[in-house]
Amino acid sequence: MGYERLGPSKPSGSVATITAPSPNLSQVPTTSQPDNTSPRRKKLLVSSLVVAFALILAAAIFAGVRSQVKSSQQVPGLARKPSQAISKACALTRFPELCVDSLMDFPGSLAASSPRDLIHVTVNMTLHHFSQALYSSSSFSFLDMPPRVRSAYESCVELLDDSVDALSRALSSVVSVSGGQTKPQDVMTWLSSALTNHDTCTEGFDGVGDGGVKDQMTDALKNLSELVSNCLAIFAASGDGDDFAGVPIQNRRLLEVGGGGDKDKKFPRWTKRRERELLEMPVSQIQADIIVSKDGNGTCKTIAEAIKKAPQRSTRRTIIYVKAGRYEEKNLKVGRKKINLMFVGDGKGKTVISGGKSIFDNITTFHTASFAATGAGFIARDITFQNWAGPEKHQAVALRVGADHAVIYRCSIIGYQDTLYVHSNRQFFRECDIYGTVDFIFGNAAVVLQNCSIYARKPMALQKNTITAQNRKDPNQNTGISIHASRVLATPDLQATNGTTQTYLGRPWKLYSRTVYMLSYIGNHVHTRGWLEWNTTFALDTLYYGEYLNTGPGSNISQRVNWPGYRVINSTAEANRFTVSEFIYGSSWLPSTGVSFLAGLNL
Repeated sequence: MGYERLGPSKPSGSVATITAPSPNLSQVPTTSQPDNTSPRRKKLLVSSLVVAFALILAAAIFAGVRSQVKSSQQVPGLARKPSQAISKACALTRFPELCVDSLMDFPGSLAASSPRDLIHVTVNMTLHHFSQALYSSSSFSFLDMPPRVRSAYESCVELLDDSVDALSRALSSVVSVSGGQTKPQDVMTWLSSALTNHDTCTEGFDGVGDGGVKDQMTDALKNLSELVSNCLAIFAASGDGDDFAGVPIQNRRLLEVGGGGDKDKKFPRWTKRRERELLEMPVSQIQADIIVSKDGNGTCKTIAEAIKKAPQRSTRRTIIYVKAGRYEEKNLKVGRKKINLMFVGDGKGKTVISGGKSIFDNITTFHTASFAATGAGFIARDITFQNWAGPEKHQAVALRVGADHAVIYRCSIIGYQDTLYVHSNRQFFRECDIYGTVDFIFGNAAVVLQNCSIYARKPMALQKNTITAQNRKDPNQNTGISIHASRVLATPDLQATNGTTQTYLGRPWKLYSRTVYMLSYIGNHVHTRGWLEWNTTFALDTLYYGEYLNTGPGSNISQRVNWPGYRVINSTAEANRFTVSEFIYGSSWLPSTGVSFLAGLNL
């Protein structure tokens, strides 16, 4: 994310004719980090041990998988000749030479007799490479780094750790997929997430002047992105990753939801009935496990303390009630091991979680979030998440979500540039208010925003507003932004500019960027072209941008862009593929949260 956006990387700047200068990293002293980095370094040592265990676990899983494959010994003198199965499978990938070479170097690959068998081997081999990258990069933690480099490095280690976990789940699941026990969509999601994590990691070093750590990380990360891409291609080609141009099309029928009551019809089937009740229940009736109150009349005074108290890897829903007040704390994050946490506030504008970090603090965009969540099953309701850094500070995230099966309900997310980072995995937003200017809904999750109000604000002079910047990198990733039955509006300060500030529905951050607006109201502040180029012709023939039966003065499609990848969706069947029931339905997880939703297109 640099101040001037030049091509597929999302630099740290604005959409403006005049750009601000990049921070001079050469002037940052290269002294050791303060004492508060030592706990992080200890965590990295722990991560190294975890990775070692992951390597052992992957080997054990592979041994089990290999028993399902016809056993055979490699014939001396023919060790480098790929089998017919390898040649056939790798021919379907975007990086066939790497596919063949990497599989040939991995034990058991020649014994695989079909693409389905090769899925096991390919995912396992990719997991080994990610685990080795995490293990080697963890050893860099004691090197002296400027703050910006340190931030990029720590982002990478966290993301690699998350990828090892995602690939481990995918490896365990591909066996179950063959037996019909696991949804293929789960595997596609976890592989897509690993690829997104790698992309975010490498982007963190964009514009970094320090060559030492950056070069070592580049070497450690070599070929990881391509290896995951090959996994996605082989899995999709096997028939398990049933997909329409990357859009999952299983569960084609419109799904009935719940028992017929209004409450049941509001929420997808991800959620259990108990969680549906919790999402609709008045705060006074909720029995919270942890209560956060600034005045001391609760379990904790800070949100950070509450997160620390929450159990790890709990199969039971843990409820954290955050009483009304403004909470501004450092490094608020629900980590990967903190699963099934539900944050309940007293309402928008009453319970406010805020921060003011931006890239001007010499940190990556990933680290600017006022609040971040990566633990699966994360739910938040009736809370405002805010980043007050202002438009002049450029990238400044209010809320970052990388949690699988995440639900954000009746929340406000307020910022300017890069307000809401829908980073990865499957997410659902309902009845939320989202405010921003440049790329203010961005990321590579499979996400549906339903019945939300999306407000463009007045940006800095010479800036253009872009509502979305979706960064799907690979054609087989099952990701994208679906804005359904929502409202695209302008704040009063933007309306007062009388159209001198241009606002667009989105622009392509990566080659296969995918965003749709369906059955939504679009205000007159949106430019008649609808969409904005990222950089001349980049991604215009590979993106997928669609509009379906929108209303309002800004919805007129007669003067829209004529890019090869833009389409006016006229088919109900095609539009259905971006609904909750088909785009993020996955493992039937939404109804259990209790969040109201529309399964299909019908209002």
